[in-house]
Amino acid sequence: MSELQELYQQVILDHNRRPRNFRSVAAATGRAEGVNPLCGDQLRVELRVEDGVIREIGFLGSGCAISKASASMMTAHLQGRTVGEAEEAFERFHAMLTGGPGAPGAADGLGKLAVFAGVREFPSRIKCATLAWHTVHAALVGQAEPVSTE
Repeated sequence: MSELQELYQQVILDHNRRPRNFRSVAAATGRAEGVNPLCGDQLRVELRVEDGVIREIGFLGSGCAISKASASMMTAHLQGRTVGEAEEAFERFHAMLTGGPGAPGAADGLGKLAVFAGVREFPSRIKCATLAWHTVHAALVGQAEPVSTE
């Protein structure tokens, strides 16, 4: 097993066992629901934005290890960032996993989230890793209907 694969597994397992920001947000200014019907992941992202900055963010729900770890690391990464920075991180993360426009170098600026680049090797798991990101995007734009990966 390569060092990157081993690191990927360690990070995923750690954030699955001890998710960060696994909580509701008091006085949330945005929230959204997300579901991945293929594997049953369900989560809710809540956040409080003040002066264009994500002051507090949390998530609740259940899902596979990749889904929960992605939500945990996403919330840690976005806390204290501007809404614009959060949207840029969403685009980079999505490009890193799907190989879309901007994929080369997409992991730049994502810090520890770059360990999720390994998910590209497992196409059926990309939806698990991106569910929280699509859900936070919906919360930021005020989308009322639940997000689905289908």
